[in-house]
Amino acid sequence: MNRLSFVSDSTFEVERLRRQLAGILDVRLVDPARLREDAPDRFTVVSTDLHDPSRLLDIKEWMKSKPKNGKVIFAIRPNSRIETTQAFALGATDTVSQPIDTKELLSKLWSDFTVLANDKSDFSAQGHGGAAAAQDSLQAIFASACLGEALRPTMIVAASAAVVNEIESRGLSSWINAVRKHHSQTYQHCLLVTGVATAFGQHLGLSQADQSRLSFAGMLHDIGKARIPVAILEKSSPLDHDEMAVMRMHPEYGLEALLKSEDAVQAEMRDIVVHHHEYLDGSGYPHGLQGNEISDLVRIMTISDIYGALIERRSYKPPLSSQKAYDMLVEMGPKLDKDLLREFRFVTKVV
Repeated sequence: MNRLSFVSDSTFEVERLRRQLAGILDVRLVDPARLREDAPDRFTVVSTDLHDPSRLLDIKEWMKSKPKNGKVIFAIRPNSRIETTQAFALGATDTVSQPIDTKELLSKLWSDFTVLANDKSDFSAQGHGGAAAAQDSLQAIFASACLGEALRPTMIVAASAAVVNEIESRGLSSWINAVRKHHSQTYQHCLLVTGVATAFGQHLGLSQADQSRLSFAGMLHDIGKARIPVAILEKSSPLDHDEMAVMRMHPEYGLEALLKSEDAVQAEMRDIVVHHHEYLDGSGYPHGLQGNEISDLVRIMTISDIYGALIERRSYKPPLSSQKAYDMLVEMGPKLDKDLLREFRFVTKVV
């Protein structure tokens, strides 16, 4: 879980934030009088007296050690121009009004992802109504994770039906060509996996309801990426070892994000979110499941997820051809379900 440094004299305020942000951020109290003994986390909130000159110098020096791309939010009195000016002079990336509203705070902390989500591709104008609906659902899914709110499954269910209809009427190849143009690697990947999983379900002869479940799962499976820094998600070069370690946390972050949606999201969907990187031979993550511990829906989503990653467009590498991507899946041998992979070959033929 991401950690939040909370610089304040008030233990009451930090306890309130801990309760309200439980399962979203790990809040730790930092004593303003002992700043030089500590360092800011990637997320920091400063809620202390900005009229005390002795503290201002300590805060300014302390802020110099904040992580690259770190967010530092100052809590100030409502409509105080003087405190706003002071906060930004000290190095604030944004401000919130006191008393702190947690939803406002989260929207500021996760604002880079919100900006990414709002920069949309215009699928509707291109006649891709299913892709447009899926994109809107992805925005709602990631926003719920960022703000610690419950999902609105009705919207996602409606988008799932639209995706099924578009894949059925226009085909997987048309879907891939459209969503590959998305400006965001994260959204592009989620849309690719959604379309591939839906097409796979259609090939397997699943019912409309089951195809919609796969479409729903495709949109939901990477919800945990809402808590991964955008600098890592959208990096224009391969991830290094430390960045990959952060990225591998997204299945568990995804499960945490769904805690407030247990009544709205079926257990099988939560299973897909946390286990879509598990392999049959036990070499996957985060729990090292193997064999019969992995459900059929997860097996389908894992194949779709890997294939989607291989054919997506990235700034540092061209997409693999459909045949090459399928060959790489085959080379994974005992990691994937061989019967499902045999059927998946027919899905890749139409791309």
